[in-house]
Amino acid sequence: MQRPSHEGPPRHARGRSALIMLAVLFGSALFASPAFAHAVAEGDKGYIQEITGVHILPFIYLGAKHMVTGYDHILFLLGVIFFLYRMKHIGIYVSLFAIGHSTTMLAGVYFNIGINSYIIDAIIGLSVVYKALDNMGAFQRWLGFQPNTKAATLIFGFFHGFGLSTKIIEYNISPDGLVPNLLAFNVGVEIGQLLALGAILIAMSYWRLRPSFWRHAYTANVVMMTAGFVLMGYQIAGFFFAPPAA
Repeated sequence: MQRPSHEGPPRHARGRSALIMLAVLFGSALFASPAFAHAVAEGDKGYIQEITGVHILPFIYLGAKHMVTGYDHILFLLGVIFFLYRMKHIGIYVSLFAIGHSTTMLAGVYFNIGINSYIIDAIIGLSVVYKALDNMGAFQRWLGFQPNTKAATLIFGFFHGFGLSTKIIEYNISPDGLVPNLLAFNVGVEIGQLLALGAILIAMSYWRLRPSFWRHAYTANVVMMTAGFVLMGYQIAGFFFAPPAA
């Protein structure tokens, strides 16, 4: 592959600047509240608990806000599209994730299927670890074959959806207008996903034009894997040591 020639800062500086997006995401993962990767902000929580009836636009906003600020979702999406170049392939994988996420979020709330928030968020952290290892070719070396990446994306999408449904159930959302509000929330989630994906693709497209991409791709996935382990550790520690809710 012929590398493009261009004037600019030294290569090591370009490489570091290309990793700014990863650093921001990982910093968010490390310093955000560890026990509540899917928690809704306190003001939004109060709003959800108090309103009744159909409120389409507010729930679209809340869904989009959740996805854009959901660092665990964004880390997983980053891992999914890290080595995808064609929009057709990106669309397939993102659609599988959206199908999984939407199915369990809607079904979980509607049928009141709750999972311990620490456990489900630990599994979501595991999804980040899994995808980083997959990008590094670890499973091919360890197992001698490549697990089905599409199936893994769909399955982990189910867990991401349960992460959100578990928190919504805890907020006792009113049954009056439940279905339209949940559908609106899900529309917002998909809008937020598209916004986050657009930002990731812009940054990744810029980085891929740089010679530093292939030099730092493995390291970036190692850091991503580490962030996933940190998220898992927070949740596991919370499961065993967090004080019971009042």
